[in-house]
Amino acid sequence: MRATTIHAARDIRLTDVATPSIGSPTEAVIKVTAGCICGSDLWPYRGENPITAGSTIGHECVGVVEEVGSAVTSFKAGDFVIVPFCHCDNTCAHCRAGITSACENVGFTESGQAEYALVTQAEGTMFKAEAPSDDDMLKSLLSLSDVMPTGWHAAVAAGVRPGGTAVVVGDGAVGLCGVLAASVMGAEKVVVMSRHEPRQQIAKAFGATHVIAERGKEGEEAIREITAGVGADAVLECVGTDQSMQTAFAVARPGSRVGFVGVPHGVELPVRRMFQKNVGLFGGVAPVRAYLDELLPKVLDGSINPGLVFDSVRPLDEVADGYRDMDERRAVKVMLLP
Repeated sequence: MRATTIHAARDIRLTDVATPSIGSPTEAVIKVTAGCICGSDLWPYRGENPITAGSTIGHECVGVVEEVGSAVTSFKAGDFVIVPFCHCDNTCAHCRAGITSACENVGFTESGQAEYALVTQAEGTMFKAEAPSDDDMLKSLLSLSDVMPTGWHAAVAAGVRPGGTAVVVGDGAVGLCGVLAASVMGAEKVVVMSRHEPRQQIAKAFGATHVIAERGKEGEEAIREITAGVGADAVLECVGTDQSMQTAFAVARPGSRVGFVGVPHGVELPVRRMFQKNVGLFGGVAPVRAYLDELLPKVLDGSINPGLVFDSVRPLDEVADGYRDMDERRAVKVMLLP
């Protein structure tokens, strides 16, 4: 099959690799209808993460079931499914506690930017849906494989509440979905920190009431003005850098919580500030499957349209160009069509 592979920093290729096949009773093979590039894929692309030359890349996809193992009883060939990027059996103690991303049998989608993908725990992971009839619905369903539940997880972890003030640090696709989540959860003020006009427009469409373009001390002061000097009731950290984490804690009010979903790179927690101000930290890898029962109906009834984060659609042949577009911030999120 054709699949996206990474060979070195900024060296993305579309190559021929072995098509996945059933090797365990719990597995399923998916014919990918649509995949996409994630902001977290840019870490290895930029050389910030270790790279195994020639390995496939891409963890978000939706598609049609091609084949299932003998232990998979709820799905059959021809079913259209959303594939959460972290695979789970949905029965272990951690899954029952709602943290499906820490399943005792956890697996991950490894070829979402390809023609086929393997799901290691198909019965507990995949989520059946009607095949989308238009591109807008396809985009929103694809967002449920990672980016929308991850933004939702940031809001849950931060403790967003009706009538409160939520600040979102980061204007990538996850941050924008965090804006949408905070708005849906009833925050009265939703502040997004963003310097890019196209992203600001999506944030406003998702319910942002305030946009802060400044960074550092100037950005922190702007949030103090919006909150009358109190600080945010909930902060969503959606980047993963030390700067974003320091900003998140600087704008959090005493007794609040920072919900973090940005993959940490070089982050040092301000433990003394956390101690002195009683500011908590919660979050991590989003338990995508745990949120789909709530999020899919919202997509289907039109109450949320997270697919707006896909501002670029490319054929799989142009995947390298898609990476360049996201790396250079010409695109928020690129959908790929095999």
